[in-house]
Amino acid sequence: MDPYPKIELHVHLEGTVRAHTLREIAGRNDYALPDDLESLYAFRDFRHFIEVWVLTTNALRTAEDFRQIVTDYAREAAAQGAVYMEGIFSPAERVRRGCSWQEIFDGVCDGADEARETTGVEVRLTPDITRGFTMEEARATVEWAARYRDRGVVGVGLGGLEAEFPPEPYAEVFALARSLGLGSVPHAGEVAGAASVRGALEALGADRLRHGIRADEDPGLVRELAGRGTVLDVCPLSNLRTGAVSSLAEHPLPRLVAAGVRCSISTDDPAMFDTDLTRDYEAARSLGLGPRAAYEAGVAGALCDAETRSRLQAVGETYEWR
Repeated sequence: MDPYPKIELHVHLEGTVRAHTLREIAGRNDYALPDDLESLYAFRDFRHFIEVWVLTTNALRTAEDFRQIVTDYAREAAAQGAVYMEGIFSPAERVRRGCSWQEIFDGVCDGADEARETTGVEVRLTPDITRGFTMEEARATVEWAARYRDRGVVGVGLGGLEAEFPPEPYAEVFALARSLGLGSVPHAGEVAGAASVRGALEALGADRLRHGIRADEDPGLVRELAGRGTVLDVCPLSNLRTGAVSSLAEHPLPRLVAAGVRCSISTDDPAMFDTDLTRDYEAARSLGLGPRAAYEAGVAGALCDAETRSRLQAVGETYEWR
């Protein structure tokens, strides 16, 4: 039986690279990786995850690398029913290590075009501003993103060490992004609490929230999210692997759904979290969020054009959901 259709709004392209492919890319770039990559992926906490993420993704150096990671993941996701995805990448991290802005953006955009042609998956792109980097780097991320709007770059995010770097100082660069026609999709409410979510909504004008699950700590904020129709990109197995939740049974997803908050489902960094889109959708199902509701939240939250949204709605409406 064919897999049911899925939408993924929160996946870091650098974190989709399976270990064997990462070794292949590192080899051609003469970048030394630890022998036992897999053992690194047992994360002590969120900060350790970020350290390992930086160590491994430094292997990516060329436009060809960036193109390949998009097409490889689109094939993997398509095999599991994905019809639309928004890929995250962190260009300033790579620029600090010698890549040019242009080769990064050209590479991911070429990959998105190729993925659409070869897999049928619609790919849009949402580069992250890295928390703790300079405001000049944040502004450059926004300006380069805007140059590639006609190639599928639809928004800008804010990623990295959430607890150490709250959203408010980034208000000005997100205002710039919105003035240039880009959506706002910051990470918030993953390892920091409800105040981080509120800051992302108010200071950054978030169109959608990546994670957002710790809004659950503030009932008034949960009501506000439900009333606004704000979509949360929930990544259940990522939250488990990084220790954002201590067990799947304690995940806030059921309470958020019961309160009327729309939740899409994503993998976050599937190669690093030993997951895939089907497993995260199934984890969500075990918590009471069925595939159809997750798909419909994905349609609602997508930063795509109206024509693409209509096509995605039609897919959901014509599929025979069980």
